[in-house]
Amino acid sequence: MSSIPKTGDFLGHPKGLFLLFGTEMWERFSYYGMRAILVLYLVDLVERGGLGFTRGDALSLYGTFTMLVYLTPLIGGWLADNVLGQRKSIIIGGLLMALGQFTLGTPHEFVAGFEIEMFYAGLALLICGNGLFKPNISTMVGDLYKDGDHRRDGAFTIFYMGINLGAAIAPIVVGTIAEKVAWQYGFVAAGVGMIISVIMIYTLGNKYLGNIGVVPAAVVSKANSKSDKKEPLTKEERDRIKVIFIMSAFTIIFWAGFEQAGGLMNIFANDYTDRMIGAFEVPASWFQSVNAIFIVMFAPIIATIWVKMGPNEPTSPVKFAFGMFFLAIGFLFMIGATMQQGGDVTVKTSMSWLIFAYLFHTLGELCLSPIGLSMVSKLAPMRLASMLMGIWFLFTAMANKVAAFVGSFIGEGADSVDNAMAIFAGIAITATVSGIVLYLISGKLVDWMHGAEGNTEHTEEENLEEELEITATR
Repeated sequence: MSSIPKTGDFLGHPKGLFLLFGTEMWERFSYYGMRAILVLYLVDLVERGGLGFTRGDALSLYGTFTMLVYLTPLIGGWLADNVLGQRKSIIIGGLLMALGQFTLGTPHEFVAGFEIEMFYAGLALLICGNGLFKPNISTMVGDLYKDGDHRRDGAFTIFYMGINLGAAIAPIVVGTIAEKVAWQYGFVAAGVGMIISVIMIYTLGNKYLGNIGVVPAAVVSKANSKSDKKEPLTKEERDRIKVIFIMSAFTIIFWAGFEQAGGLMNIFANDYTDRMIGAFEVPASWFQSVNAIFIVMFAPIIATIWVKMGPNEPTSPVKFAFGMFFLAIGFLFMIGATMQQGGDVTVKTSMSWLIFAYLFHTLGELCLSPIGLSMVSKLAPMRLASMLMGIWFLFTAMANKVAAFVGSFIGEGADSVDNAMAIFAGIAITATVSGIVLYLISGKLVDWMHGAEGNTEHTEEENLEEELEITATR
């Protein structure tokens, strides 16, 4: 059983919350900083410190990397629950990620002839470390509060802000260092962020978290278990599982479009966007901060709108449909950007196209992401909850690989602008059709939920926090 330390409060919350806030903020700084420059580093010329990949190869590798980033938490979560405990998993995972960043940041002259091998070694360390870190820290937030403590709601809002603060500042800091100084220094900067995260949880964990996250969850669960008997699934449970699989399948389309942000749209920002403001050239990686900034701005607004709608609040499938429509609108702006080029790769487009695209993609994310995991937690039978949550992340992993496959069709040379337009149009059409289908079948999906949709009574504050809490898992 977790022991909550009595170290006093800060801003009305246990000080341990702000330790977890800082730990996660610096980890997100590290990850999103690396993510912002990865594709740009891959496609840059070798003589400028890059690896000289083609766009297609770079986007394919990026997709494989992000796919594994979503797959390894399944293994890391199991290890934390059954062997290591959450705290030890976070520390080990953080050290592996820091080592991975520093491996990527090794100057090429120090590893002459083995640059590619060192690069893949760095990615492997990041993937393994992320698997241990990602699934564990968010769950520790709730353990800081006893059952019935109303402060738990506000805690996830604060934690959510830490995630997005790290995601917002990372591309600006890391991207500036990488693009203005050297790519390797950018990775080193991301590694420093990860080291800060590990130092915080290692040195302050016992003081502010007590024994929270020390004992593996399976040990606690086994001690509390009263029966090992496995009951067969009921018809209601089977219907709810069908809903999870159907909704998860649709998320492949959404995330395959949304995740163009770190790949194809990152390349578009670098190669085809006029980034000059007076005499200053905005680094392409800075655009990776736009989504996180918009989330901080609009997440409380969107969540509040849902809550204020009360009984008229759209169902989860309808919200998913809205997310698809917003994604499609975002890509209409990217189509506008390619039309401005008129097929000429030498023409630079306005930055506003990208900014508006990211705005509508963020609105789509806020219609889909905050309720997706919540939906799984409501519909999954308790004895299958972990497995079905893993299935949800499995579909997200598949989407990242699909995103890279689609983006890789941009190709090289004179046809790349026309190819980009075809990609953006194809995603917009697919998202629109998917949204329409989701809307049409939403009634049947709600029937299969058997009352799980909106069958509990909470205060407005609790409903609002449910939205923000799940968004914090981004």
